[in-house]
Amino acid sequence: MRVTLLGTGDTTGTPTVGCDCDTCEAARERGVSRSRFSVHVANERTGESLLVDFSPDFRQQFLAADVPLPDAGLVTHIHFDHLDGLGNVYRLVDGLPVHAPNETDPATDESVAETIRRKYDYLEDRIGVHARDPFEPFETCGFEVRFVPVDHPPLVCYGVVIEDPETGATLSLTGDTSYDVPERSRDALAGADLLLADAIVPASLCEHHPIGGRHEGPDGVPRTFGTKHMTREGALALADELDADRTRLVHLAHYYPADEAFAEPLAVDGEVYEL
Repeated sequence: MRVTLLGTGDTTGTPTVGCDCDTCEAARERGVSRSRFSVHVANERTGESLLVDFSPDFRQQFLAADVPLPDAGLVTHIHFDHLDGLGNVYRLVDGLPVHAPNETDPATDESVAETIRRKYDYLEDRIGVHARDPFEPFETCGFEVRFVPVDHPPLVCYGVVIEDPETGATLSLTGDTSYDVPERSRDALAGADLLLADAIVPASLCEHHPIGGRHEGPDGVPRTFGTKHMTREGALALADELDADRTRLVHLAHYYPADEAFAEPLAVDGEVYEL
């Protein structure tokens, strides 16, 4: 399993357009980027590849990373920075299976799969949307894949577990989530060779959020920024609980102070891992 981090940033990415903060300037000086979230997973055994989330930066990500177009895709939730790149597959692929959860979201009265079908009906001759039950494994690109519910109010959102049944190599992604990941989902995400964990900002910035932080640890440090995303400290605490062999923090905002923004284990676009 070859994992390429195509996009490691949050909704605006780093550098953020029109921003001259120290972190965005440091990213420009270093020549690094954190574009909107997306992960490419290649099965080197079968020659197929799977894309987790369709970033609006799809075109530039694939040009920069020089990875093959996907044979299938997953969508974790319907926020634009994870879904709106799907339109890029027009004229690039033919018959792309797109897997998405089938639970109805009370906030939208649709499942993720149903939203994709409605929003991208003009691609019906190019993609096939496959609705999947949370926790139930399915096969794609030679991998065994499961969607696991996480906590990203007000919308339903899912983490993902991807395993190669031949080698046992496992990749877990928390998806966009607070620290309040359900216990059953924690069990499913546990023990991965590589964990990609949402860590939008350091906990020190919770004081600037209108509602502050939540899910404080024993040290009183917030593990959730507001209600939707983990802090760096929350992501690291979760990774420790999940006993991942290796953890990379993703979905990172440009609000990280410049002297912290590129420290380990914060990821940048283009990182590659062989599992």
